[in-house]
Amino acid sequence: MANTPLVGIIMGSDSDLPIMQAAADMLTHFNVPFELTVVSAHRTPLRMVDYAKTAKDRGLKVIIAGAGGAAHLPGMVASITTLPVIGVPIKSSNSIDGWDSVLSILQMPNGIPVATVALNAAKNAGILAATILGSFDAELSEALQAYKNQLNDEVLIKVDKLKTTWPNSFDK
Repeated sequence: MANTPLVGIIMGSDSDLPIMQAAADMLTHFNVPFELTVVSAHRTPLRMVDYAKTAKDRGLKVIIAGAGGAAHLPGMVASITTLPVIGVPIKSSNSIDGWDSVLSILQMPNGIPVATVALNAAKNAGILAATILGSFDAELSEALQAYKNQLNDEVLIKVDKLKTTWPNSFDK
């Protein structure tokens, strides 16, 4: 893939970076070029609008947006762009066990969809972004299949290990 970013990773605050780093790590693993920045729906609304309006023209194909608390960033970005937006709810310091963030991103009105991953699951957002791009890129699709095969193999190794302790374990 070219070095032009295909995925934008945005977050409401730099305090979200420890969570959002997992999305960047997965995209790096799959050699998907990305950009990463802070875009706050509440503190920098004009920056958010500009980011969303220009994303497609800048070559982005998917946006991953992480936010905590009221978590308006993914939905607001999705309301401005036609690109797929993947929301990552983040349990932040002002969050109510993260449920406020989950529901803010998940409960979008009809017409403005946001794909939503689990609380703090930026890794899955990175994989989902790669999967969307892999729909149109055979090499990336193969890398994703290899990743899934690796996950399968890791589980089977655990099954074999378990059988040594529990001989009557299901082994098919």
